[in-house]
Amino acid sequence: MLNLSPTTPLRLLCLGAHCDDIEIGAGGTLLHWLQQGRVAAVHWVVWAATEERAQEAEASARLFLAAAPAGAVTIRVHHFADGSLLAERAAIKQEFEHLKAFEPNLILTHYQHDLHQDHRLVSELTWNTFRSHLILEYEIPKYDGDLGNPAAFVELPAAVLDAKLQLLREGFSSQSGKHWYDDETFRALPRLRGIQSGTRYAEAFHLRKLLLG
Repeated sequence: MLNLSPTTPLRLLCLGAHCDDIEIGAGGTLLHWLQQGRVAAVHWVVWAATEERAQEAEASARLFLAAAPAGAVTIRVHHFADGSLLAERAAIKQEFEHLKAFEPNLILTHYQHDLHQDHRLVSELTWNTFRSHLILEYEIPKYDGDLGNPAAFVELPAAVLDAKLQLLREGFSSQSGKHWYDDETFRALPRLRGIQSGTRYAEAFHLRKLLLG
Protein backbone atom coordinates (compact mmCIF):
# COMPACT_ATOMS: atom_id res chain seq x y z
CA MET A 1 0.00 0.00 0.00
CA LEU A 2 1.85 3.05 -1.27
CA ASN A 3 -0.88 5.47 -0.26
CA LEU A 4 -2.52 6.00 3.11
CA SER A 5 -5.60 7.97 4.13
CA PRO A 6 -5.20 10.17 7.22
CA THR A 7 -8.07 8.21 8.76
CA THR A 8 -6.59 4.77 8.10
CA PRO A 9 -5.70 2.92 11.33
CA LEU A 10 -1.94 2.46 11.29
CA ARG A 11 -0.35 -0.97 11.36
CA LEU A 12 3.22 0.13 12.04
CA LEU A 13 6.31 -1.94 11.39
CA CYS A 14 9.19 -0.19 13.21
CA LEU A 15 12.69 -1.35 12.29
CA GLY A 16 15.92 -0.35 14.01
CA ALA A 17 19.42 -1.69 13.56
CA HIS A 18 20.32 -0.82 17.16
CA CYS A 19 18.57 -0.54 20.48
CA ASP A 20 17.79 3.18 20.48
CA ASP A 21 17.49 3.88 16.74
CA ILE A 22 13.69 3.84 16.44
CA GLU A 23 13.24 6.02 19.51
CA ILE A 24 15.80 8.60 18.35
CA GLY A 25 14.60 8.72 14.75
CA ALA A 26 10.85 8.40 15.15
CA GLY A 27 10.02 8.36 18.86
CA GLY A 28 8.18 11.68 18.83
CA THR A 29 6.14 10.68 15.79
CA LEU A 30 5.12 7.43 17.46
CA LEU A 31 4.12 9.19 20.67
CA HIS A 32 2.12 11.76 18.70
CA TRP A 33 0.26 9.18 16.61
CA LEU A 34 -0.49 7.10 19.69
CA GLN A 35 -1.77 10.21 21.45
CA GLN A 36 -4.05 10.86 18.48
CA GLY A 37 -5.42 7.31 18.58
CA ARG A 38 -4.23 6.58 15.05
CA VAL A 39 -2.31 3.36 15.80
CA ALA A 40 -4.04 0.00 15.52
CA ALA A 41 -1.00 -2.27 15.93
CA VAL A 42 2.80 -2.10 16.18
CA HIS A 43 5.46 -4.67 15.36
CA TRP A 44 8.80 -3.39 16.70
CA VAL A 45 12.08 -5.02 15.66
CA VAL A 46 15.66 -4.34 16.80
CA TRP A 47 18.37 -6.28 15.01
CA ALA A 48 21.62 -5.84 17.00
CA ALA A 49 21.81 -6.10 20.78
CA THR A 50 23.87 -7.58 23.56
CA GLU A 51 21.96 -9.34 26.34
CA GLU A 52 22.15 -6.29 28.59
CA ARG A 53 21.13 -3.84 25.90
CA ALA A 54 18.34 -6.13 24.70
CA GLN A 55 16.63 -5.81 28.07
CA GLU A 56 17.03 -2.04 27.88
CA ALA A 57 15.67 -1.98 24.31
CA GLU A 58 12.54 -3.98 25.17
CA ALA A 59 11.83 -1.87 28.24
CA SER A 60 12.24 1.33 26.22
CA ALA A 61 9.94 0.10 23.46
CA ARG A 62 7.26 -0.64 26.04
CA LEU A 63 7.63 2.87 27.48
CA PHE A 64 7.21 4.48 24.06
CA LEU A 65 4.28 2.21 23.16
CA ALA A 66 2.49 2.39 26.51
CA ALA A 67 -0.53 4.09 24.91
CA ALA A 68 -0.96 1.47 22.19
CA PRO A 69 -4.15 -0.62 22.17
CA ALA A 70 -4.04 -3.60 24.52
CA GLY A 71 -2.62 -6.69 22.87
CA ALA A 72 -1.60 -4.75 19.75
CA VAL A 73 2.17 -4.59 20.35
CA THR A 74 4.84 -7.13 19.43
CA ILE A 75 8.49 -6.44 20.29
CA ARG A 76 11.35 -8.55 18.95
CA VAL A 77 14.97 -7.87 19.83
CA HIS A 78 17.54 -9.94 17.93
CA HIS A 79 21.09 -10.57 19.06
CA PHE A 80 23.08 -10.01 15.89
CA ALA A 81 26.42 -8.27 16.46
CA ASP A 82 26.54 -4.48 16.37
CA GLY A 83 28.56 -3.33 13.37
CA SER A 84 28.49 -6.74 11.68
CA LEU A 85 24.98 -7.08 10.29
CA LEU A 86 26.36 -7.40 6.75
CA ALA A 87 28.04 -10.65 7.77
CA GLU A 88 24.63 -11.98 8.83
CA ARG A 89 22.76 -10.74 5.76
CA ALA A 90 21.25 -14.12 4.76
CA ALA A 91 19.94 -14.84 8.26
CA ILE A 92 18.55 -11.32 8.65
CA LYS A 93 16.90 -11.49 5.23
CA GLN A 94 15.14 -14.68 6.31
CA GLU A 95 13.83 -12.89 9.40
CA PHE A 96 12.62 -10.03 7.19
CA GLU A 97 10.52 -12.50 5.19
CA HIS A 98 8.72 -13.52 8.39
CA LEU A 99 7.71 -9.89 8.94
CA LYS A 100 5.37 -9.99 5.95
CA ALA A 101 2.84 -11.90 8.06
CA PHE A 102 2.23 -8.76 10.13
CA GLU A 103 0.82 -7.00 7.04
CA PRO A 104 1.90 -3.45 7.87
CA ASN A 105 0.49 -0.45 6.06
CA LEU A 106 3.33 1.88 7.13
CA ILE A 107 6.98 1.02 7.76
CA LEU A 108 9.52 3.12 9.64
CA THR A 109 13.12 2.26 8.80
CA HIS A 110 16.59 3.73 8.36
CA TYR A 111 17.62 6.29 5.75
CA GLN A 112 18.98 4.74 2.56
CA HIS A 113 22.13 6.90 2.54
CA ASP A 114 22.98 6.62 6.23
CA LEU A 115 26.73 6.06 6.48
CA HIS A 116 26.46 3.43 9.22
CA GLN A 117 26.66 0.05 7.49
CA ASP A 118 24.09 -1.57 9.79
CA HIS A 119 21.60 1.21 9.14
CA ARG A 120 22.04 0.94 5.36
CA LEU A 121 21.51 -2.81 5.40
CA VAL A 122 18.27 -2.54 7.35
CA SER A 123 17.04 0.10 4.89
CA GLU A 124 18.06 -2.00 1.90
CA LEU A 125 16.35 -5.14 3.18
CA THR A 126 13.23 -3.16 4.06
CA TRP A 127 12.84 -2.06 0.44
CA ASN A 128 13.84 -5.46 -0.87
CA THR A 129 11.17 -7.18 1.24
CA PHE A 130 8.33 -4.64 1.12
CA ARG A 131 8.04 -3.45 -2.47
CA SER A 132 4.43 -2.22 -2.42
CA HIS A 133 4.33 -0.52 0.96
CA LEU A 134 4.52 3.04 2.23
CA ILE A 135 7.97 3.42 3.80
CA LEU A 136 9.29 6.38 5.76
CA GLU A 137 13.05 6.53 6.40
CA TYR A 138 13.99 8.25 9.66
CA GLU A 139 17.29 9.98 10.41
CA ILE A 140 19.88 9.53 13.15
CA PRO A 141 22.23 12.44 14.05
CA LYS A 142 25.82 11.27 14.48
CA TYR A 143 29.52 11.92 13.90
CA ASP A 144 29.39 11.01 10.20
CA GLY A 145 27.41 14.12 9.27
CA ASP A 146 25.22 12.20 6.85
CA LEU A 147 21.93 14.02 7.34
CA GLY A 148 20.15 14.57 4.05
CA ASN A 149 17.31 16.81 2.90
CA PRO A 150 14.11 14.96 3.86
CA ALA A 151 10.77 15.79 2.29
CA ALA A 152 8.24 14.45 4.81
CA PHE A 153 7.66 15.95 8.24
CA VAL A 154 5.57 15.17 11.31
CA GLU A 155 4.95 18.21 13.51
CA LEU A 156 5.67 17.55 17.19
CA PRO A 157 3.88 19.53 19.90
CA ALA A 158 6.39 20.77 22.48
CA ALA A 159 4.91 18.45 25.12
CA VAL A 160 5.41 15.44 22.85
CA LEU A 161 9.05 16.34 22.24
CA ASP A 162 9.55 16.79 26.00
CA ALA A 163 8.05 13.34 26.58
CA LYS A 164 10.37 11.83 23.96
CA LEU A 165 13.44 13.34 25.66
CA GLN A 166 12.33 12.09 29.05
CA LEU A 167 11.80 8.56 27.74
CA LEU A 168 15.19 8.57 26.01
CA ARG A 169 16.82 9.46 29.32
CA GLU A 170 14.78 6.92 31.23
CA GLY A 171 15.08 4.11 28.70
CA PHE A 172 18.77 4.26 27.84
CA SER A 173 20.77 5.09 30.94
CA SER A 174 23.64 3.00 29.49
CA GLN A 175 24.16 5.72 26.87
CA SER A 176 24.20 8.70 29.22
CA GLY A 177 27.99 8.94 29.27
CA LYS A 178 28.28 9.46 25.53
CA HIS A 179 29.04 13.06 24.59
CA TRP A 180 26.28 13.23 21.97
CA TYR A 181 23.52 11.54 23.93
CA ASP A 182 21.73 14.44 25.61
CA ASP A 183 18.67 16.65 25.40
CA GLU A 184 20.47 19.30 23.37
CA THR A 185 21.14 16.85 20.55
CA PHE A 186 17.64 15.45 20.53
CA ARG A 187 16.01 18.88 20.63
CA ALA A 188 18.31 20.49 18.04
CA LEU A 189 17.35 18.33 15.06
CA PRO A 190 13.56 18.61 15.57
CA ARG A 191 14.03 22.39 15.85
CA LEU A 192 15.90 22.52 12.54
CA ARG A 193 13.30 20.30 10.87
CA GLY A 194 10.65 22.55 12.35
CA ILE A 195 12.21 25.50 10.56
CA GLN A 196 12.16 23.53 7.31
CA SER A 197 8.51 22.58 7.71
CA GLY A 198 7.24 25.93 8.98
CA THR A 199 6.55 24.62 12.48
CA ARG A 200 8.33 24.81 15.84
CA TYR A 201 9.42 21.16 16.12
CA ALA A 202 9.19 18.24 13.71
CA GLU A 203 10.64 14.84 12.97
CA ALA A 204 11.64 14.35 9.35
CA PHE A 205 11.55 11.36 7.04
CA HIS A 206 12.83 10.52 3.59
CA LEU A 207 9.99 9.45 1.33
CA ARG A 208 10.87 7.69 -1.92
CA LYS A 209 7.48 6.58 -3.24
CA LEU A 210 3.92 7.77 -2.61
CA LEU A 211 0.86 6.91 -4.67
CA LEU A 212 -1.71 9.72 -4.64
CA GLY A 213 -5.29 8.59 -5.13
